[in-house]
Amino acid sequence: MPSVNTYLNFNGTTEEAFNFYRSVFGGEFTALQRFKETPAGDKLSQADQEKIMHVALPVGNGNILMATDALESMGQKLITGNNISLSVEADSDEQAHELFNKLAVDGTITIPLATMFWGALFGMVTDKFGIQWMVNHDGGEQE
Repeated sequence: MPSVNTYLNFNGTTEEAFNFYRSVFGGEFTALQRFKETPAGDKLSQADQEKIMHVALPVGNGNILMATDALESMGQKLITGNNISLSVEADSDEQAHELFNKLAVDGTITIPLATMFWGALFGMVTDKFGIQWMVNHDGGEQE
């Protein structure tokens, strides 16, 4: 069965964002490559050479969160918007609360974590990097 992984683009904050996500989910990066390590890396500015070309962080069972820095010097224009949400299915109510609270640090809570009409503990938060997260635990306790 194919797996679905999420790939994010950042405007120069990939390293900071992924250090934050690692602090939330734990684990270690399985890949971390800077633009200076690519074949044309020496043609980039010193600042762009230090940006992240690719990073991967395993999250949960078989899921990988990946990202890159979008470089304007390479013709990439990043427009941060609301076109992506990442959904995290927690193993317990306790874990849902822990993940939600960590993601909400310096972010904006869109929907507070609570038991919804469909019976799941659910909440939405936009983290400090502008990424929208949905945290869910089916079978959540009544709030």
